[in-house]
Amino acid sequence: MNSQVEKKLEDILKTLEDRLIDNKDFFKGISVEYSKKEKETVRTVKAKLYLENVDTLVFDYKKSKTNISVDTFAQVIVYSGSDFDDCKVVYSERGSETTVWTEKNNVKVKHKDVTSTAAAQDDVSTRSNREYLVKAAEAREVLKEIGIVSAEGKVKNDMIRKYNQIDHFVELIDSLIKELAHKESITILDCACGKSYLSFVLNFYIKEKLKKNCYFIGLDISEQVIEASKKMASNLGYKNMEFHEVNIQNYMPEREIDIVISLHGCDTATDMAIAAGIRYNAGAIIVIPCCQKEILSQYSYEPFKEITKHGILKSRLADVLTDGIRGIILESMGYEVSIVEYISPLDTPKNLMIRAIKKSGKNRRAYEEYLALKEAMGIEPTLARLIHI
Repeated sequence: MNSQVEKKLEDILKTLEDRLIDNKDFFKGISVEYSKKEKETVRTVKAKLYLENVDTLVFDYKKSKTNISVDTFAQVIVYSGSDFDDCKVVYSERGSETTVWTEKNNVKVKHKDVTSTAAAQDDVSTRSNREYLVKAAEAREVLKEIGIVSAEGKVKNDMIRKYNQIDHFVELIDSLIKELAHKESITILDCACGKSYLSFVLNFYIKEKLKKNCYFIGLDISEQVIEASKKMASNLGYKNMEFHEVNIQNYMPEREIDIVISLHGCDTATDMAIAAGIRYNAGAIIVIPCCQKEILSQYSYEPFKEITKHGILKSRLADVLTDGIRGIILESMGYEVSIVEYISPLDTPKNLMIRAIKKSGKNRRAYEEYLALKEAMGIEPTLARLIHI
């Protein structure tokens, strides 16, 4: 390569250096191919670079491995190819690929979305007549890792319901994620994360479909599920995730939390997730409650005594009261709240979503309504205790 081409190549590769410095969590690797015409043949030599740690790349070239600084790979690639005619560099990160190559004393660049768009045979969408945001063919790698699709890329029959639930959750918060487009990266806290199905799929969708940087924190009190989540993240190369075996109330984040989520947090675990979102002043709190026992054992309302004397009706009313009170408390803390049907009740009776978006400071009117309800029913909700109101 002549000096002019080398200079152009190095300048372009330096922009990728900057990208790597800003996107280390999503970097996958760099492959290099040098070529030189020799008589009637073309000799090629390959090299690759990968992260050793946050500050160091390994340059694997000619059967030797050299540690280099992240901010010097452009110079190293160009210098190592000075005796060749041409050079092709492929920079890969999750969801995208940039190719830089020399050709006829010029340097060219091509960007490519590498999220597969192949249509899966017998895809679930052909059976349910709905358009999926997270398509099985595109998200095959992550869906396979969390056990939703088979090795052949087909959604397992016993996981169709789970797949529907997760995709519909993504659909319901898609607009909220897009509203945060002004942020360089979105941080999502998953409380009572369990096997973290939702976080893994959201991670894929935000980074590889919406092309938005993101970071996930999963909390659970079970050592087993936390270790399983860590292993899956490692297998996928999802470096933008961390998991902690900890009680939600005892966790203090080291970064600003944008969204708190909780999928089927049992009984007061949902309250702990909501309280965490309020405590961290999260921009949004999205929860799917599960079993609810606390209010059932507390409430009594004289005008309804002829109704609540029937145990099944008292139980169902307790579920409604529990989520309604959560909504009022969230409103009192300045959130705009909607409580909607999450999926069909045919899939699961626990099908409500509480969606709260931070809009203002504390709401005195909502707080007084909560106090009146608390007095009328003789209840002491865990959520109120956790946020000290």
